[in-house]
Amino acid sequence: MPASRNHPVSMSVRVLVGCLLALLSFASMQGADGPASGVRPLKVLLLTGGGYHDYQKLIPHLTTALKGRVNATFEVRWDLESLHDPKFADGFDAVFYDVCFDEAPDDVLDHALATSKAGKPTVLVHCAVHAFRKSPKIREWENCCGMRSKVHDRYEPFDVKKLDDASPITRAFPAQFHTDGDELYQTIAIDPDSHRLLEAKSPVDGRVHTVGWTYQFGKGRVFATTLGHDMKTAGTPEYLQLLANGLLWSCDKLQADGTPARGYAAGSVK
Repeated sequence: MPASRNHPVSMSVRVLVGCLLALLSFASMQGADGPASGVRPLKVLLLTGGGYHDYQKLIPHLTTALKGRVNATFEVRWDLESLHDPKFADGFDAVFYDVCFDEAPDDVLDHALATSKAGKPTVLVHCAVHAFRKSPKIREWENCCGMRSKVHDRYEPFDVKKLDDASPITRAFPAQFHTDGDELYQTIAIDPDSHRLLEAKSPVDGRVHTVGWTYQFGKGRVFATTLGHDMKTAGTPEYLQLLANGLLWSCDKLQADGTPARGYAAGSVK
């Protein structure tokens, strides 16, 4: 029968069409964030070390969790030695400080400050806001932070209140967030140009302190949070997403709806 003679050709066509549809479906699943987008991961320099914290446990946890939320790579440096070089952050898209050093040489702080002020996106976590308090240039560092804080309440549970529902950083953050344990840093003064995102009331004396904010330091975007002493806070998905969004925002890669810009979601580039 003629139909049977045409059957092999018909099968070949169907196979070819099926392959093309599969390729189109794969491309569709990849979407705008797929490999063809040409977006490279954000390259983040994470500076850490100092006393009072278990950074050996905390930092691997943070970098792994953030890479699960953001298309980024992290280079971790466990001291401030590289900051003796004014070009220490060249080649990086952002500098992430999770440090707790009481002091640092003047040139180290000069280079850190100049780098942020020149436009390098900057993330400051927990003790980074308290760092360098014995250094002559502490006020300059506080200017970069956008807030002054010298001491904290005792380590204990407390509640965090969201202040800005519209900010892409905190859009998905709960209205009330409870940490089973952290250090509530006391706000001495916050720069009028800092944009407050989160606050917490002290269980000790009822005073209210800012615990998350953004700030423009020169040309550089700064995201800061005083939360994150240990895994009681850092182990929560809410906190990890807050850091991920803060990092993306500092790099101008966070959309108004709180989702990563094209190509910057985790797994966007294979």
